[in-house]
Parts: sequence; C-alpha cells; structure tokens
Amino acid sequence: MKIILITGFEPFGGERVNPSGALLDHLPETVAGAALCKLLLPVSYRKSADLLLERIDVLQPNALVMLGQAGGRGKITPECIAINLNHSESVDNAGEQRINARIHPEAPAAYFATLPIDAMLQAMRACGVPCAMSVSAGAFVCNHVSFEALHHISSKGYGIPAGFIHLPYLPEQAEEKPGTPAMPLSMMEQGVCAALTAVAASIHA
Repeated sequence: MKIILITGFEPFGGERVNPSGALLDHLPETVAGAALCKLLLPVSYRKSADLLLERIDVLQPNALVMLGQAGGRGKITPECIAINLNHSESVDNAGEQRINARIHPEAPAAYFATLPIDAMLQAMRACGVPCAMSVSAGAFVCNHVSFEALHHISSKGYGIPAGFIHLPYLPEQAEEKPGTPAMPLSMMEQGVCAALTAVAASIHA
C-alpha cells in the first residue's frame, strides 16, 4: 500500500489551537488507497526537522505532505518553493529567534516542491474549496521544515515527492481578530483530502 507521511504543528504564538495539528485528528486513515501516517511536530527550529527527517528515514514514505498555519490567508495554499533562510521576528515555542540565518550554508538557495500542485489545486477547486498556489512560505518554522525535508530527500536521493500546504485560521481563532479570514475545519478536511487524492494518484507504490 502507498504511504503518505502527513505532518502538522502544535499551537504557537499564544494560540490555543493550530489548524494543521487539529486536522491530523480528523483525517481518515487512508485516502484513495494510500495509508496516511500522521506526525505532529513541535514549533521549534531545532526539534521539528530532527523528528521529521528521522521519520522519513525510517518510514520511507511514497510522498510527504506538510501542513501549517498561515494566519491572514483565506484559502488553502500549497507552497511551490522553500528557501534556505530562517528569518523571523517571532520566537519559536522553545524561545529561539533566528534572523537572517542560512539553514544549510552549502545547500541551494531554494528547492521547488515536488508534489503535483496543479492537480492538487484542480481537485480542491472541484470540491468548491478556496485554494491558490503560494510562492512564499515565509521564513519561520514552516519554511524551515519544508526546506529541511526537501534538502534531505534530495541529498539522500530518495525521490520522494514532497511539499508544504498552508491552512487559514479556524473560525474560533479569527473571532478575536476582526476582519481576519478563516475556514471551518470540515472544509479544510475536504480540501486536504482532495489534495491527498491527487497526490496518491501521482505516485506508485
């Protein structure tokens, strides 16, 4: 059976919930004949990538889909690129701040995602779920794990399709942020399952 490793994050920045972590608990065990292996990551530069790369090495999945929160966006947004830079005024959940710091000095400046983004968007739109491709995952922990994963997969020659998807705030998060877009968890589940169906169709066990 095909295996898709799918990750989400714990809450951060004072939030009580992270839609990416909450969604892991609501996703089915299988999608389109592919088993979903779920992994909750800490919002920590140091810990998140170590956990993820170890799971990639052990599991050897057929595909990797990483999820994260992008507060302020109103659509589900697959990222097309991850950059070799940590740079954010925010601190992670371990209290660490990184400013203008290369992730791997010897690595390329960026990696393109290798998931079938066009097919994923088409599948989500067919379900009526708002979505769009994004060209910036920022430079905080979401981008960090995306770059680390893509660099690791490339360096090891694994050939595993991989990429990152950002999710909007949940309605309960947006209640205290007037005018901020949000999306119900049920719609996120519908959209991500559609995207995963497109991923499963593109890989071979």
